[in-house]
Amino acid sequence: MGTTVLIILIVLVVIYVLSGIKIVSQSENMIIERLGKYNRTLTAGINVILPIVEKAKDTIARRQNGALVRVSRIDMREQVYDFDKQSVITKDNVMTEINALLYFQIVDPMKSVYEIQNLPVAIEKLTQTTLRNVVGEMELDETLTSRDTINSKLRTVLDDATNKWGVKVNRVELQDITPPESIRRTMELQMQAERNRRAEILKAEGEKQSQILNSEGEKQAEINAAEADKQANILKAEGEARAKILQAEAEATAIRNISEAVADRGADPVNYLLAVKYIETLKEIASGQNNKTVYLPYEATNVLGSIGGIKDLFQVK
Repeated sequence: MGTTVLIILIVLVVIYVLSGIKIVSQSENMIIERLGKYNRTLTAGINVILPIVEKAKDTIARRQNGALVRVSRIDMREQVYDFDKQSVITKDNVMTEINALLYFQIVDPMKSVYEIQNLPVAIEKLTQTTLRNVVGEMELDETLTSRDTINSKLRTVLDDATNKWGVKVNRVELQDITPPESIRRTMELQMQAERNRRAEILKAEGEKQSQILNSEGEKQAEINAAEADKQANILKAEGEARAKILQAEAEATAIRNISEAVADRGADPVNYLLAVKYIETLKEIASGQNNKTVYLPYEATNVLGSIGGIKDLFQVK
C-alpha cells in the first residue's frame, strides 16, 4: 500500500514538473500570469513556470483563413491582414469599393494582451474607419491617382492609434479601388476621348512640323539657287571684265605696234587708225541683211585719201 502511494506521488511530481516546462519557439513570446496577475514574458527557449500558481495568458489571433482563435503564444513576426472590400463614399459622393492590405508587427506582447480585448478585430475596424475618413476627404479622380498618398496617411494614423496596443504598423497597401459601373463607363469614354485628342494633337504637330521643314527646305533651296546665280553672275562678270581687259591689252599692243610701224615710214598713225576704223564700219553697214542700198557719207573722199595714204605707207622706199 505504501509503495503504491509513493509511486503515485512520484508520478504526480513528474507530471507537475513536466507541466511547468514551457518551450517557446523562435519569434514567439508567452505571457505568464501568477495568481491572475501579470508576472513576466517568456522568450524563445526552455522556460520553467509554477503550475497551478502560474499559467500562460491566452490571446486572440487570426489564422490564414480569417478565423479567430485563442492562443497562448504571441507571434512576434510581421503579419498581414487582407481585408474584404468595403464601400467608401468619396468627397464628390461616389460610392467606391476598396480593399486593403495591412502589414503590422507586435513589438510589446504585454500591451497587445492587456491594452486591447480583441487585437485582430480592433485593427480591422480601425483600418476600415480610417480608410473611410481618408478617402472621404478626397474626390474620386484624386483617389484613383493618389494611392501612395492614401497609403501614407493610413499608415500614419494607424501607427499612432495602435502604438498604445504595442503594435507597429509598417505599411498599408490599397489593392483595388472599384468605382460603380456607370462611373467606369464614363471614365472609359473620357479616356478614349483623351486618347483621340492626343492623337489629333500629335497629328497636327506632325503636319505643322512637316510644313515647317518643307518651307525651310524650299527657302534653303531658293537661297542656294540665288547664291548659285549670284556666283555665276559674278564669275560671268569677272570673265567679261577679264576678256575686255585682255582685248584692250591686245588692241593697245596692236595700236602700239602699228604706231611704231607707221612712224617708221613717216606717216601719221592717227590718220591710219581712223581710216581702218572707217573701213570696218562701212564693211559692217554693207554686210547687213536688210541693207539694200549703201550710201557713202560726204567725207568718203577723206577715206579714199586715207586709203591712198595706206597704200603709200606699205610701198617700199
